[in-house]
Amino acid sequence: MDESGLAEAEAASSREALQPLGTSWLLPERPGFLMRRLHQIHVSLFSERCGAFRVTPLQYSLLSLLAEREEADQTTLANAVALDRTTTTGALKRLELRGFVERSASPIDRRSQRCRLTQAGRALLGRMETAARQAHDATLDPLSKEEQATLIRLMKKITAANQQRRGKDELLG
Repeated sequence: MDESGLAEAEAASSREALQPLGTSWLLPERPGFLMRRLHQIHVSLFSERCGAFRVTPLQYSLLSLLAEREEADQTTLANAVALDRTTTTGALKRLELRGFVERSASPIDRRSQRCRLTQAGRALLGRMETAARQAHDATLDPLSKEEQATLIRLMKKITAANQQRRGKDELLG
């Protein structure tokens, strides 16, 4: 989309956002609907490119975080991926069963589970990297490089502005 098309779309969105209640608000104009569709599209693209690895985007995020952090407890990981602990724990258990993650009780708090990436998990990440990057690139492919940077910047701005909501509700999980 060129600059004039983008300006027209932004103007149309602004006009529709200002429409009084009760007027038509088409589904494809709603931010929540569009974000859900983008997520569905990305998951589909990720599955197409990474399906052979039998790893979900959430599991890939957890493996990536553990590669960065070396070790983390399940609560920290759940907060980092913005999901509830139950969903995160289930994903970690599945990764553990496949030998990609080790979980053990924390020596400080026996109720806390510490997680580490195994050598097999690190090797899996290495084998997946190209395919996972291709999935992310394919998600953004319809946009120019400048539009991609703008979209990422805007998504970061929205998530940062709403970070405090994570502790108040579990809508994300």
